[in-house]
Amino acid sequence: MRPIVIKEVEKFKDCGNLKKGFKLLVCEGCHDVRKVPFRCKGRFCTTCSIGESEEWSRLLAEDVLQVNHRHVIFTIDEGLRDVFLLHRHLLKPLMDEAARLIKNFFQKKAKVTPGIIAGLHTFGSQLNFNPHVHMLVSMGGITRKGEWKSYDFIPFKMLRKQWQTVVLKLIRKHLTAKEKENVQPLLQKAYLQNGEGFYVHAPRQRGHVKEQLRYIGRYIRRPAIGLNRIEDYDGHNVTFTYKDKRDNQEKRLTLTVEAFIARLIRHIPDEQFKTIRHYGMYSRKNKKLSKKLLMAWQKVTKRWVIKVNKVLRRRTWRERTIATGNKDPHICPKCGNYYEYKGEVCLEEGRLVIKVALGRTAREYLEEEIRYLNQKTTQIGQKENRAKNKQKNRTVFLPIVS
Repeated sequence: MRPIVIKEVEKFKDCGNLKKGFKLLVCEGCHDVRKVPFRCKGRFCTTCSIGESEEWSRLLAEDVLQVNHRHVIFTIDEGLRDVFLLHRHLLKPLMDEAARLIKNFFQKKAKVTPGIIAGLHTFGSQLNFNPHVHMLVSMGGITRKGEWKSYDFIPFKMLRKQWQTVVLKLIRKHLTAKEKENVQPLLQKAYLQNGEGFYVHAPRQRGHVKEQLRYIGRYIRRPAIGLNRIEDYDGHNVTFTYKDKRDNQEKRLTLTVEAFIARLIRHIPDEQFKTIRHYGMYSRKNKKLSKKLLMAWQKVTKRWVIKVNKVLRRRTWRERTIATGNKDPHICPKCGNYYEYKGEVCLEEGRLVIKVALGRTAREYLEEEIRYLNQKTTQIGQKENRAKNKQKNRTVFLPIVS
């Protein structure tokens, strides 16, 4: 098991646990106390991932060019999925090659450099390992003179064969001679069974530009499974829904707990691996210069593809909660007055410490809360140790076999 899996699962288990730190809020009217625990912000946590994908898509819609974009999807043959599972270092080149294919097409046909944001999904609808690349591609790009030129055409049928060739070469290039020998039958089969190439799709987007961007952004950044898809858990089996792409019907799948967890942890990315990458105009080294050139161009032509520069910032927890249609978490449900921030407790080197305390009363309350949580943790630890010792000392009688 990869070390990152253990690290992320441990973070997820303690997500929202007061023992890992919290903020103290007190109602200014009725003095109701509210403790808001810190979230893990882990890459495995569904709760944190949903909120992060919503916020990321909102910032994306404001930051990219206000022009039409396409949602382009690059997939691979089903028989090659295990190759990428066993050789995870191939996942970054897979993203790079997909972006290079699109960028080269635009540069050759339209003489422009498009903006590309690529997102890697390693999961299918049944949580099976199915690596594929989703891309947000601007329909047009910047010319060498710094002008904007629209180009709304992607020949995905033609790209299919090119993508197949790229993927097969990529695997051969990044594997050792012994590894290539093991996967050669799979490569040969993938080539022969896909006469038209690997599946590439680029549907036209409808509706307002900003709504297009937010929808595609949410889809690219979404987690492997949402909590709303899990229908039942009886202690031994998990039942969840999924959409079958073959007949477009919603179906149910029941797995044992072990099988369900095994499928989930496959999709935890490696340490420092970026599942979202930027290319072309949106790449880190080109983005600022491209925007500067286009802003000068749009002032002359009066064709607006970039909004007036404004500072983009992440919304606070309160702002995100209100934006989702929930009640203001800073308003007391008992008396209607506002909660006031009084301090916070953080975890440092395994110990809870007071980072902020506004007033003597707040400090005394936080100190008492830390003592209570430490005592509770000690009791749980002692109980677990007794259970382990009891299991260890149990005598097991084996039948005598003649």
